[in-house]
Amino acid sequence: MEMNISQLLRDPVGSTRDYQIDDVIDITDDGKSHKIQGKCNLMRLHNSVLVKCALNTEVELTCSRCLNKYRHPLKIKFEEEFMPTVDAITGASLPEPEEPGAFTIDEQHILDLTEAVRQYSVMNIPIKALCKKDCAGICPTCGKNLNEGKCDCPEDNTDPRWSKLAELK
Repeated sequence: MEMNISQLLRDPVGSTRDYQIDDVIDITDDGKSHKIQGKCNLMRLHNSVLVKCALNTEVELTCSRCLNKYRHPLKIKFEEEFMPTVDAITGASLPEPEEPGAFTIDEQHILDLTEAVRQYSVMNIPIKALCKKDCAGICPTCGKNLNEGKCDCPEDNTDPRWSKLAELK
């Protein structure tokens, strides 16, 4: 997800470039490649480049109720500022960005979106992954996937120590 933006860095402030993204990268650090597609707009600012992206991908997740694996679509939108490390006109080194972890453009004027896409992808993965909204989960007794039908376990498996509370109804 690298793009050479040397010409954009030489253009006047306010200049823009649009890029179609169709790439494959490892966004979850699990060794699996994920197809990323979408659009990015780059705008030349006074001391940086503003990147606006709207991307789509999907990741394989494990449902937190039924424990089945499923494909979850991700819509990734972000706006980030990328700071050059070298002046495109003079070739002189520029000072390091004050903000730690800021995105930079390397010495050859290559803007690499990989880390930004990875970070925003991880932020968009749901905390509680569900294969579908009404996932029934698994039976806590026998472990059968209740999305595939009922199990043969008795319905009332209340702990007998709580039986006195049932009498209060």
